Amino acid sequence: MIEVVTPGPMLTVQDAGRFGLRHAGISSAGPMDRPAHALANVLVGNAPTAAALEFAGFGGTFRAHVACRIAVGGTVPLRIDGADMDPARAHRLEAGSTLTLGPMPDAVWGYLAVSGGIDVPPVLGSRSTHLRTGVGGGTLRAGQHLPLGPFDPRAPCLAPFRPLPDRAGRVIRAVPGPQSDLFAPDVVARFFAQTFTVAPARDRMAMTLAGDPLPARHGHDIVSDGTVAGSVQIPGSGQPLVLMAESQTTGGYPKMATVIGADLPRLAQLPTGATFRFAPVTRDAAEDIWAAHCRALARTLHPLRVCIARRRPVSANVQGSP
Repeated sequence: MIEVVTPGPMLTVQDAGRFGLRHAGISSAGPMDRPAHALANVLVGNAPTAAALEFAGFGGTFRAHVACRIAVGGTVPLRIDGADMDPARAHRLEAGSTLTLGPMPDAVWGYLAVSGGIDVPPVLGSRSTHLRTGVGGGTLRAGQHLPLGPFDPRAPCLAPFRPLPDRAGRVIRAVPGPQSDLFAPDVVARFFAQTFTVAPARDRMAMTLAGDPLPARHGHDIVSDGTVAGSVQIPGSGQPLVLMAESQTTGGYPKMATVIGADLPRLAQLPTGATFRFAPVTRDAAEDIWAAHCRALARTLHPLRVCIARRRPVSANVQGSP
């Protein structure tokens, strides 16, 4: 069990997400930066999809009530019992140890994975929190105790041989459409040529961009149709909205483009005030990029480097949460 002593902003439990329910109006939720979430998990011996903690800006303070292994995902400053620790590898915590995370200087979303995974009850097949609907719970509060799944206390701490893929650059690739034809050709060209700024209005549902307004030919209201994470809607203000992990499943604004899956985590991690531009790619190119991204991520997640040899187990048996 691990205790939330002081929660950071938007501290939630997130596993890989809740799939197959968009027809019922329930989007997947799950981590904003899936590669960082997966890496934190595998460093402590969990499956990449196990439930971990996600936070925005800084994670806060936690106390371990059992011996366990922990790892962070993202560029998260890490302190254990007041000592600065290397965030690029897993660490052991003894019962009673205190862990402090953040603040992050150059990213937005961070992760804390604990060996065994956060073992809160699944809702609709997932332990992910969907903040907008309350499915799976809400933000975590001070004093909450989170159960952990079973794990092997004799297993080693791990570190990656390779960095996560696609972490650099200020060009975000997007497939034009599906309603880019509702904008004049010069407006579409401006969308892909101008520099956008990440605005303060952002959360797990969407992020707002600031730039030259993008007017639609005949107004910004359409008959609602399906949306996905990465959809770039243009509302009446002319300022784009990029839908994220908790995106609504339908929307009535025209969609200029869809950010490709390989670049969406990188966009999510851009700090408020950061600038970037979109680059158009075809659907076929997006699929090729996604396949290459998945191969690169798989090479990061396996094999891993053992950074602490086996130690005497805390107990003779495999340990679970109390």
